[in-house]
Amino acid sequence: MSVTQLMPGNDRVSIELGEDGVAQVRLTRGDKMNALDPDMFASIIEAGSVLEKADGVRVVVLSGEGRAFCAGLDITSLGGTPSNDEPDLTERTYGNSNKFQQVATQWRKLAVPVIAALHGVCFGGGLQIASGADIRIAHPDTRMAIMELKWGLVPDMGGYALWRGLIRDDVLRELVYTNREFSGAEAQSLGLATYVDEDPHGRATAIATDIANRNPHAIRGAKRLSAGMIERDTDGILLEESIEQHAIMRTKNQMEAVMAGMQKRAPKFEDV
Repeated sequence: MSVTQLMPGNDRVSIELGEDGVAQVRLTRGDKMNALDPDMFASIIEAGSVLEKADGVRVVVLSGEGRAFCAGLDITSLGGTPSNDEPDLTERTYGNSNKFQQVATQWRKLAVPVIAALHGVCFGGGLQIASGADIRIAHPDTRMAIMELKWGLVPDMGGYALWRGLIRDDVLRELVYTNREFSGAEAQSLGLATYVDEDPHGRATAIATDIANRNPHAIRGAKRLSAGMIERDTDGILLEESIEQHAIMRTKNQMEAVMAGMQKRAPKFEDV
């Protein structure tokens, strides 16, 4: 299967889009465990923008090269006093997010599903980026932690917004206050990993391939409904569900595809 390089020449992030619509996004600073320096922040944000504009993207698999998914902030890249040219953290430079939040929240904003494959180390900002994905597949031995309190900071990069609905409030508080390390296997029991697998990238790609074979309009609609499920009241959810379904059913070619799919996948009565 041929692939298209969507970010050729970038030394922090690569994107390969397959004919099946699965985009493989890789953090490629493997020699530094994909730690987040200024160029990595910029490249991840660029990757989100490229994916949003690219034709044919149906699902994204997000992973890291080398020994880690992402080790969090590269402390050695900090230059001390912030530049006067840097926007204040309270400024909303990317919709509802600042630059540091955008690297994680953009995966929720992306119109298509995102599946993160986690291995090695997933600390601090790396965990926030993973939390932005719709689905997380972790190797059972992945080392994970919410690190910010270790440095005297509060969790940022959109963590609190992304963790809603994933993890119990009291458990999250304990992880935040203590910044203790936990494994991929524990992450699944806590709600921060969807599945554990010895081959997280293979499992993530298999799920992505399955999703890519579904009606892309329905998948995108389902992601929009999922995004509003926590914040909307019941009346709002019911209305948005009807709007999404109506948009599909009123389009002749989409309905023809839906009916053909039903006929193809429907179980025979004798098999039920």
